[in-house]
Amino acid sequence: MAIEIKDKELKEMFEHGLYFHGHLCPAMPLGLRAGLLALRKLRVGRSQDKELMLLAETAEGHAMACFLDGLMMATGCTYGKGNVKKLRYGKLAFTLIDRKGKRQVRVNVKGEFVLNALKTSPFIAKRKAGVPPQEVERELAEMAVNKIINLPEEEIFNTGEVTPIEPKPAKGTFEAYPCEGCGEAVYAKWIRVKDKKFYCIPCSGYKE
Repeated sequence: MAIEIKDKELKEMFEHGLYFHGHLCPAMPLGLRAGLLALRKLRVGRSQDKELMLLAETAEGHAMACFLDGLMMATGCTYGKGNVKKLRYGKLAFTLIDRKGKRQVRVNVKGEFVLNALKTSPFIAKRKAGVPPQEVERELAEMAVNKIINLPEEEIFNTGEVTPIEPKPAKGTFEAYPCEGCGEAVYAKWIRVKDKKFYCIPCSGYKE
């Protein structure tokens, strides 16, 4: 068995996404498809800088959390660019915001799809048993991925209406200062003042 992807854009995204993500699993391509769906709904391209903002409802330590890597790959929203926020709701859902167009759309994986996968997927059964994703039999991983790739979107996703929004401006800072403790450069927003001196958060003793 092999991965069969007919759509050229999805195939290219999948190959790059697999390299970025690190292992073959169904949740990453699930995120890819969801992200591409949101881009089409908003009629926008992949984010090159901060044109888009991704509000991901995933959290840590739950099945299918790899969904977020697929979302980032598809949308171009990344932690480095500062246009991803993890809401930690423990859901396979997200809102994609078009800052320039002042619009947003929310997409979620259908509840029945998630619950059925958790109960019946041979790949997830292996994961439940404690097998790392990269050690699950290739055939089982490919079977799960092919299912995700080839199912019609309407069987997997709920897509909300595109709604207007007034996004907050995305501005970064170019101002930094040396920490009195470690000497490392700290950007202004994260400077903490102690005894009238500038410190980074770890050296300041403050929690945040």
